[in-house]
Amino acid sequence: MKTKLFWPIIVLILILVINLFFDRSFFSIELRNGHLTGSLIDILNRGAPLILISIGMTLVIATKGIDLSVGSIIAMSGAIGAMTVADTASEGSGPLWMAIGLSLIICLVVGGWNGLLVSRVGVQPIVATLILMVAGRGIAQLITGGQITTVYYEPYSFIGGGYLLTLPFSVFIVAFVFLMAVLLTRKTALGLFIESVGSNADASRLAGINSKNIMLMVYMFSGLCAGVAGLILSSNVMSADGNNAGLWFELDAILAVVIGGTSLMGGRFYLMGTVIGALIIQSLTTTIYSIGVPAETNLVVKALVVLVVCLLQSAEFRRKVFGIGKVKPTGEQKGREGVTLS
Repeated sequence: MKTKLFWPIIVLILILVINLFFDRSFFSIELRNGHLTGSLIDILNRGAPLILISIGMTLVIATKGIDLSVGSIIAMSGAIGAMTVADTASEGSGPLWMAIGLSLIICLVVGGWNGLLVSRVGVQPIVATLILMVAGRGIAQLITGGQITTVYYEPYSFIGGGYLLTLPFSVFIVAFVFLMAVLLTRKTALGLFIESVGSNADASRLAGINSKNIMLMVYMFSGLCAGVAGLILSSNVMSADGNNAGLWFELDAILAVVIGGTSLMGGRFYLMGTVIGALIIQSLTTTIYSIGVPAETNLVVKALVVLVVCLLQSAEFRRKVFGIGKVKPTGEQKGREGVTLS
């Protein structure tokens, strides 16, 4: 119970088990046409974009920052990818690689723009990313001409709708990004540098850490993750929607990071906790739709679940409400408490 992952895992299991009361086959997984199908597979597939941007958001928050622009970057990435394919679609995989490369490069650039404003110019993270949150969605609508553009190019649909080894290809993308993030932050000194900058940027600089470059890097990584998520969402529906693609994803990503145990005050971060937090949000969304709860209550229910998880993670709350974690006084302490001055 002392680990950061305990309560998020318990909540995730409870949400999944609740579905059994409404659908006895919820946990069943079948092999159809060479693809694994089932509710759990759907949760992994549909939750892939949220997991990706939450991983990037975790490292940003670890530096005591925030990235409100990931939703707009998703819209930009999807618009660039889809429109590139629509303009150059032909036989072969050339347009596919062109769309992927152009989208990810631009997302790295706009992520670097956020990082420059925060690390070099000194703009507050919430303000710097809010600028791109507004401008980025406008750019996405300019790219698509304000219309929902549908594309017809089979290789492009494989990114978000294809299967590999019976599993959705998006699951492999998430696994690769997560593995790279874990290796770079836990097997090298990079993770320690990020936590150090988040705990005290000035002290880190005096200790010899280039805190500005660390901040720049995490915002670029966040932009890259959002770019990949945008390609998955766009290819899954084979269209570009600059107005609605990635809408409010930044809030879900922040909630996933908080549920996973990473503090908004910076410092220590938990990538595995973030993945579990994102799965909680996606599982909750799937549950709400599957049991017939009105869609307009989705945000309210989601907020209540997040509140419950955050309260359960609070040692002070558990101590006051459940009496968990109370320190029993020793005999020496009892003796001291009984001593009075005459």
